[in-house]
Amino acid sequence: MAALSEAPLLVTAELEPEAFARLDSLRRRYFPPERNLIPAHVSLFHHLPASQQDAVEAALEVVTERPAPGLRFTKLRGLGRGMAVDVDAPGLSPVHRELSRAFSEWLTPQDRQPFRPHVTLMNKATVDEAKAALAELGSGWSAFDSHTPALLLWRYLGGPWESVRRFPFTGRAG
Repeated sequence: MAALSEAPLLVTAELEPEAFARLDSLRRRYFPPERNLIPAHVSLFHHLPASQQDAVEAALEVVTERPAPGLRFTKLRGLGRGMAVDVDAPGLSPVHRELSRAFSEWLTPQDRQPFRPHVTLMNKATVDEAKAALAELGSGWSAFDSHTPALLLWRYLGGPWESVRRFPFTGRAG
């Protein structure tokens, strides 16, 4: 593993407590336990250089001056060997676009992909396990609304993540 000072940074949207509890319990239920090293989350960026932490934090401080974006957890989607819940996040998309511009020179191919917010509830299972879980959960699934109170900065430690800093949405610019 790289030295801590070289460990890449990740940015996620924090889930408010009720939505987090609901989605994280589903993740613990369906995700293979030996692979479930992190809590339920909505990823914005998967791999930013540790050497740019100050610049990353400065950009996060700017974009979180707006009001907390609303989220709608819409439908379940199969991922082949897993499943996710799609997130309709019209207020989070401009945040992602602004950060993409700020981070443009550091973005990996994965982080250059179109923003499709979701919460992975199962991954790295067998195709049959994923299909069965999707059918089971899908039979009683209904969309629900929430919001993201903050953006979270993490350090990737080769599997688990270490929390670096929380950036609450303040509404000062809204």
